[in-house]
Amino acid sequence: MDMWALDAGKWLLVIGIAFFVGKLVAKLKLPAILGWLITGMVMGPHALGWMGDSLLQAQWYQTIENVLECTVGWMIGTELIWRKMKKAGKQIVVTTITESLGTFFVVSLVFGILFWLAKVPVYLAFIFGGIALATAPAPSLSIVNEMKTSGPVTKTLIPMAVLDDLVGAFVFFTVIAFVTANISTQSIPIGWILFLVFLPVLIGAITGWLTGLCLRKARTPRASLCILIAMLLFSAGIGYGLNHFVLHASILNFMLIGMAFSTVFANMIEEEQLARLMRVMNPVIGVSLIICILNLGAPLDYHLIFGAGIYTAVYIVSRAVGKYFGAYAGARATHAPRTVQKYLGFTLLPHSGVSLVFTGIAVSFLTGPAPQCAAILQGTIAAAAVINEIIAVFMAKKGFEWAGELPEMKEGQRIETGGENSTQ
Repeated sequence: MDMWALDAGKWLLVIGIAFFVGKLVAKLKLPAILGWLITGMVMGPHALGWMGDSLLQAQWYQTIENVLECTVGWMIGTELIWRKMKKAGKQIVVTTITESLGTFFVVSLVFGILFWLAKVPVYLAFIFGGIALATAPAPSLSIVNEMKTSGPVTKTLIPMAVLDDLVGAFVFFTVIAFVTANISTQSIPIGWILFLVFLPVLIGAITGWLTGLCLRKARTPRASLCILIAMLLFSAGIGYGLNHFVLHASILNFMLIGMAFSTVFANMIEEEQLARLMRVMNPVIGVSLIICILNLGAPLDYHLIFGAGIYTAVYIVSRAVGKYFGAYAGARATHAPRTVQKYLGFTLLPHSGVSLVFTGIAVSFLTGPAPQCAAILQGTIAAAAVINEIIAVFMAKKGFEWAGELPEMKEGQRIETGGENSTQ
């Protein structure tokens, strides 16, 4: 049997296992994503190897992952209906900026002091800060999708997932540009950075606009669905073509392509038509989330938990402090609901996928001129990705729970209110 067929068979089996492990974890009142993440780690190249390097590096697998990341982004974009968001627009923008830059400031400051005392180049602290501010939206959004959360925290988190990716990418690549300009010959023009950060949004917006025009003319639900799927694949195909034939690296963020794509067409069509399309696509989005979380978990090496040092602990704690208090400051300044001020920060802790991508990019620039810094960065973030993700998924779920946005809690509140009204 060909290697790719064997890898594909094992991968499909792993997806099935992850689904059932997620169900078991859900029975323990924990988010199913925790089961998917652990399954990915156990089946990844550092444990059983069912999702080994030959699979993770295969071109067909990465292409499928790109399409599925677009699909997950699609879920976010269809929630960004402008007429519903415009009242909270200022609040979301301000809170995104404060939590992002707050995290960058806290992590950079803490590591700056630590590295200064340890005689490590202080510029490395700013790279840690640039990596730390990024949030991986898929884990928290999978909790939203699975547990059907609703309320102010959920409504704030979903659009923030879009802006947070943009701010995170912009700050990280700006830091890398300044650092590499001073320590190596691989300097990156700032204009090029801005172009790469916003290119996925531009691609998604253009294909989303074309999709919206076609959907307006569609006469049947089947025609609408065919248009949507074809244009989603077309959007992912553009990103794939640019990555492999123009940029020659996996740089473009496919989740951002999907977000922009669905945001534009969702605001161009009637709510009823969008609702019909989402009813059909929700199971596809659910499977896409499982596969994307497996892909996040597979590269994580559980052995690093036992070898994690002081830098890993400092990174996890300082990032959590920056995220929580940055979100709190922005939400308080814009007079957001009390639950958003107190609990939004907990839903922003998941990190691993984005952190590992950013770390790989930073290490590629540091390996030549500063190999010691590259080793510190790679070891710290790799260990933090494993430990933080398990803690972060649990804390994200608790954030929604404490905010009272889980369906069973809302039902309990309704019963209590009903009981009080009946006694009055």
